[in-house]
Amino acid sequence: MRALIVEDEVKMAGLIRRGLLEEGYAADVAPKGEEAIWMAGATEYDVIVLDVLLPGIDGFEVCRRLREAGVWSPVLMLTARDAVEDRIAGLDTGADDYLTKPFSFAELLARLRALTRRGPLEQPPVLQLGNLRIDPRSHQAWRGEREIELSTKEFALLETLMRRPGQVVSRFDLLEHAWDYSYENRSNIIDVYIRYLREKIDRPFRLRSIETVRGAGYRLRKDGGVVSQRGRRGE
Repeated sequence: MRALIVEDEVKMAGLIRRGLLEEGYAADVAPKGEEAIWMAGATEYDVIVLDVLLPGIDGFEVCRRLREAGVWSPVLMLTARDAVEDRIAGLDTGADDYLTKPFSFAELLARLRALTRRGPLEQPPVLQLGNLRIDPRSHQAWRGEREIELSTKEFALLETLMRRPGQVVSRFDLLEHAWDYSYENRSNIIDVYIRYLREKIDRPFRLRSIETVRGAGYRLRKDGGVVSQRGRRGE
């Protein structure tokens, strides 16, 4: 999952970003509203954490301009003001949720998880394709009843693929959802981690679920995987 943190207080932005990184998010920071608008327009974020009090244009205006520009990433607004009028103003400009400072990081995470599950229809908390399933809240993955240990990046890639079953996802899109702008070594990192994933979710079970679409990217089968050719030969 990839998040954009729009916060001008360096310490607060750093704390939120560090916490999200530890939870497996890729997280970028924009200290000003103007920067947030172009970053959100250039990158598909799964969620935006938006402070109301910003230098230049405030969070209300940022949210309004994002919606006008067709950016529909879920927005969680942060503010030190608890006035009902402020909450109404934030929601009316297109925000999806509102959190008042000071707040617990656990509550922030819970609200972000809830927002990223929303779409035209509420997404289930546990994603499942065939006997492959993951729980984004606990960062757990299973094949049948067997739990699979995944690193944060492996889990982020698998979650991105599972949220788009049967669709071709480009290497760039996978990179954008699992790594932030501070990551520079972008040569073949996706291919490497896809190989790691296959070694964990496919090979031990003699299945093939992640398909390579040459020149386009990768696709996760809607059925969660079929018996591989090696499996049929008993290898």
